[in-house]
Amino acid sequence: MADLRNFFVLNAQILYWIFLAPFQGKRLVSLSQTFHHMVRIGVQAVPMAALTSFSIGLTLAMNGAHELARMGATSYVPDLVSMSILRELGPLLVGVVVIGRSGSAITAELGTMKVSEEIEALEVMAINPIRFLVVPRFLAMLVMLPVLTVFGNYIGFVGGWSICHFALNMDTNAYILRLISSAHPIDLYSGVIKSFVFAWLIATISSQAGLQVTGGAEGVGQSTTGSVVVSIIAMLVANALLTGFFFFALPTGS
Repeated sequence: MADLRNFFVLNAQILYWIFLAPFQGKRLVSLSQTFHHMVRIGVQAVPMAALTSFSIGLTLAMNGAHELARMGATSYVPDLVSMSILRELGPLLVGVVVIGRSGSAITAELGTMKVSEEIEALEVMAINPIRFLVVPRFLAMLVMLPVLTVFGNYIGFVGGWSICHFALNMDTNAYILRLISSAHPIDLYSGVIKSFVFAWLIATISSQAGLQVTGGAEGVGQSTTGSVVVSIIAMLVANALLTGFFFFALPTGS
């Protein structure tokens, strides 16, 4: 219960420094630090996100073609790729990549600062560690994960196209038209909304784990591992809840 209470307290502090503190004459969040973390969280993760998304699109198309060929319906492979990537696999797998790469890094960085007493030094200098350390990482995650998700969607479509074009002899124009006709705007929007929620969870869980590290270097390692596990579980639960919401609120997908 204490960890859950600290999680909500951290969220409240983040929201305070983003939305209320600027109107109370307090120092704004550093934009240079935010852009620095945007590069680390987003730009440097592009190769991994691209490779993951391409392989998922490739695998979906191969498995879909194998099953649909039995019914003579291989023309529906682009529909399978489009729906699966936009609604579920795109935001989910890019989120897993970001957790393993950037979420763990956030916990390790903040945990190292905690055990080396750098955070206490900031407090002595009247610098709020939430504003200085956590909020820039939070904003960077909130911006870059949806961007990576949209980018990964397109790369996943390229993976599906490579199978449809070279293995199924499907024309590129026909593949693109099937993608467009089978997808609805809500399919893209639901995936982007999920990525925002995932970004929120990853940033806050990773930051809380880093700020609560104890026990030196061993504690940093344990907290980093724990934050990755908890982030993945929280993301999967949030994904199920959001999928259920979109399913029951918009059953026709329109």
